[in-house]
Amino acid sequence: MAPVKVVPVDKNWQFKQADKEGSSYLPVAQFPTNVHLDLLHHKLIPDPYIGKNELDIQWVGEAVWVYKTTFASPDVHGAAKAVLAFDGLDTFATVVLNGKTILETENMFIPERVDVTDVLSKNADNELVITFDSAYLRGWQLVEKYPDHKWGCWNGDISRLAVRKTQYHWGWDWGPVTLSCGPWRPINLEIYESRIADLYAAITVADSLKSAKVVAHAQVEGRASRVRFELALEGDKVAAETVDVTSAATATFNVDNPALWYPVRYGKQPLYTLSATLLDDDTEVHAVSKKIGIRKVELAQRPLKDQPGKSFFFEVNNIPIFAGGSDWIPADNFIPRISKERYHDWVKLVADGNQFMIRVWGGGIYEEQAFYDACDELGVLVWQDFMFGCGNYPAWPELLKSIEREAKENVKLLRHHPSIVIYAGNNEDYQYAESENLTYDFDNKDAESWLKTDFPARYIYEKILPDVCAELIPSTYYHPGSPWGDGKNTRDATVGDIHQWNVWHGTQEKYQNFDKLGGRFVSEFGMEAFPSVKTIDAYLPLGKDDPDRYPQSSTVDFHNKADGHERRIALYLVENMRYGPDPLEQFVYSTQLMQAECLASAYRLWKREWRGPGREYCGGALVWQINDCWPVTSWAIVDYYLRPKHAYYTVKREMAPISVGMTRREHKHPKDKYTRVYIDVEEKIEIWGSNLTLEELTVDCVVKAWDVETGKETYSQTVASSISLPANASTEIAAFKVPVEKTNAGLEARTVVASYLYRDGKQIARYVNWPEPLKYAHLQKPQQLKAELSEDAKSVALSAEVPVKGVAVETEDDNVKFEDNLIDIVPGEVVTVALKGATRETVLTTRYLN
Repeated sequence: MAPVKVVPVDKNWQFKQADKEGSSYLPVAQFPTNVHLDLLHHKLIPDPYIGKNELDIQWVGEAVWVYKTTFASPDVHGAAKAVLAFDGLDTFATVVLNGKTILETENMFIPERVDVTDVLSKNADNELVITFDSAYLRGWQLVEKYPDHKWGCWNGDISRLAVRKTQYHWGWDWGPVTLSCGPWRPINLEIYESRIADLYAAITVADSLKSAKVVAHAQVEGRASRVRFELALEGDKVAAETVDVTSAATATFNVDNPALWYPVRYGKQPLYTLSATLLDDDTEVHAVSKKIGIRKVELAQRPLKDQPGKSFFFEVNNIPIFAGGSDWIPADNFIPRISKERYHDWVKLVADGNQFMIRVWGGGIYEEQAFYDACDELGVLVWQDFMFGCGNYPAWPELLKSIEREAKENVKLLRHHPSIVIYAGNNEDYQYAESENLTYDFDNKDAESWLKTDFPARYIYEKILPDVCAELIPSTYYHPGSPWGDGKNTRDATVGDIHQWNVWHGTQEKYQNFDKLGGRFVSEFGMEAFPSVKTIDAYLPLGKDDPDRYPQSSTVDFHNKADGHERRIALYLVENMRYGPDPLEQFVYSTQLMQAECLASAYRLWKREWRGPGREYCGGALVWQINDCWPVTSWAIVDYYLRPKHAYYTVKREMAPISVGMTRREHKHPKDKYTRVYIDVEEKIEIWGSNLTLEELTVDCVVKAWDVETGKETYSQTVASSISLPANASTEIAAFKVPVEKTNAGLEARTVVASYLYRDGKQIARYVNWPEPLKYAHLQKPQQLKAELSEDAKSVALSAEVPVKGVAVETEDDNVKFEDNLIDIVPGEVVTVALKGATRETVLTTRYLN
C-alpha cells in the first residue's frame, strides 16, 4: 500500500466576474484568496479601507464570481482513490471538475471532501471551476421563501440570518460591508487507500494533579492493519503503543507527574506531541500529529457567601483564575491575508497585556489554527462562541442539518487545543429574543416544541450544539449563549455571564459607577476611542494633507460605524474632561484618555470583587474588544495596525500580578430628613490591594497627597503596616477621609491622592487617584515635565514638579514599543517606562491632560 500523497491545488488559479459580458480571466493575487483581494490586486476596485471607498465596492457582493485552475492527474493505482479536499469555500459554491458538477455548498464553515477518482482525466490536465453566487441575494431569496419566520437582527440586515457565512461581512457597528466570496481556505488533492481521518485525545487529570490519563483516538478510513500511537514531550518519547485497527483505534497512556499546561503567569505551557502512524504490515502509510496540553479545567458555578446566585469563574489545575481579558473579532475583513505571524503578534499583545482570556465572538469565524496555536503557546485561555450573533435565526430542517455538520466539523478541528476552555452557543441571541418578547419558557423541555415558536433557534442552542459538544468534547463546558444565566433574564448579575452595555449603550451610566454595574462574569463592556493619528492618516485619501483631517469630518465619521457615536463620545468627554476638537492629535489623545480611564475603572472595581474562596463575586471581565478588522474608531484597545491605544496600558496595569486600587465616595449626612441646608458632606477614599499571585504577601501601604494647583505635598503616611494580602484575592486595606491640609475648606476637589504598596521596602504597586470629574480640577501646566531617555535607550524616566494627569510618551517611529504609557505623574517621584526599538537619536515627545 502506497503512502498517502497530498498535492496542494494552489497554482494557476484565475478568476472573473461570471455575470458580466466580456469579462476575462485574470490571475489571482494569492491562494487561498477572496474576490476583493483579487480585485484589489488588479486595481479593479479602490481600497475599501481608504476614505469612503467602501461605498464604491458594494456591487462586488451582488455579482457572481468564478474561479478556475488546471492541475495534472496523479497516478492512482489499485484500490487507491483521489479526493479533493476543500477546507473552506465562501459560501454558495458550485464546483465543476472536467465538466461534471461534483459539489454544491451553502455553508462557509464546513470543510468538504469529494471522491473524484472517476472524474479525473486519464491523459490530460484537469480543469477545476468554482462558481460563487451572491450570498447577499441568496440570503434574501431564503428570507422570502420563509415568510412565517419572525426575521430580525441587530447589525447588518436580516438576509445574513439565512446564510451560514461569517456574519460581520454584512457590516457591524465597528466594521464595513464587504460581502466577499472565494476559496478562502486551502484546497488539496489527496491520493490514498487508507488514511487517518481524525486524531484526538480525551484527557483526564487527577484531582491531585499527580497523574493524567490520555486516551488517544484515531479514526481510520480505508484498510490498514495497525496504528502506532506515540506521546512525546520536547522530542522525548513519553509513551507508545501499537494497536490493531478497524475503523477506529484507541490507546490509553497513563502519565505520572505530567507536565501541566497553565495560563500565562501561573506556570509554563508545555505541549505534548500526540502522533498516530497508520501501518500496512510494516509500511508507514500515513502519519498525523497534534500538539496537546495536559490540564484540568472546571467552570466553577457554586453558591457564594453573603451574596445571592452562583459564582462563574474558571479553575485551571485547581487554581481559580480571575479571567481579565478581551473579546476578539476577525483581524481583517479579508481573512486570507491574515498571516500566521500576524495572529501570533495579536495574541502576544494579549498575553503581554496581562490578559488571561480571549473570547472568539460569534459573528466572526471559527478561527485559523494559527490563532489557537498562539493561544496554546502563550497561555491565553479561549472562550469559543459558535457562529451566531445578534438575531433571531431560522431553523428549517435543511439548515439545522447544515448547522449540525458545521458544529461537528469545527469542534473536531479545534478540540485538541488546551487553550479552549468553554464553548458558547451564540452572541446575544437570547438578549435579542428578550428585546423582541420572543417566546421563551425555560421550564418547557420539549425540544421539538421550540421549533414551533417564534424563537426556533433555541433548538440550535439548547439541543443541537450541546448534543454535539456532549458527543465530541464531553469534558469541556458548554454554555447556551453569551450572555446566559441558567435561563433567567440575561441581565441577571447574580448568575452566569452578562454583557454590561449601560456604559456607552443603554442608560449611558457614568463609568465611575462600574462597581454598581458588575456581574459574576462580565463578558462584554467597552468604551470607544479614536485610533492612532497615524492610523487616521493612513485611511485619509490625502493623508496629513487631507482637508477632512479633523475629528468631525465626514470621512472620519464614516470610519466609525456605531450608531450615535458622535453624541456618545461627546457625552463621555464633556462629562469628564476639558477637550477641544482641534488639533486632531489632542482630540485623539482625549478620547483615548477617556477610554483608558473608563476601562481601567471597570477592571479595578470588578477585580475588587474577587475576594477569595466563596467570595468570587466577579470571576472575570472581557473588554469589548482587543482588535479591529479595518482602520476605524471603535471600542478596540489596539487598532487595526496593532497600535495600542492608551487603554491597553491601563488595562495592563490593572491586571498586573499585584495592584492597588482606590476609589472616592461622597457621603452626605443631613441633620434631619427635611433639611436642604444642614448637611455634613464627607469625602472618603477606599483603598484595597489585589494579589493575583499564588503567594500570600505582607505589605505596607503608604498614602501621599498633593495640592493639584500648587504641587505642594500635603500628606504622607503609612496607613497600614505589615498587612496581609492573601493569595489570589483582593483585600480591603483602608478607608478614611480624603487627606487635606485644612478641613472644611473644599480642598478635596484639588487634592490628588496616591497609594503605594511596599514589600520589604520595595515598591510593588502604585495608583494615583484624582478628584473627579477631571474637568473641574484646575490642572497646572508643568514647567519641568521631563521624559529622559536612558543611555542605553531602553527606558524613559518621567518626572514633574506638579501633578500631571495622563502623561503619554509619543514618537513618530513605529518601531519603538512602550512597555507602559499614559502615566500619572506626581511631584518627588520618577516613573521609569521600559521601551524597545529606540536609539539615542529617537525623538520622544509628551502629551498630557490640561
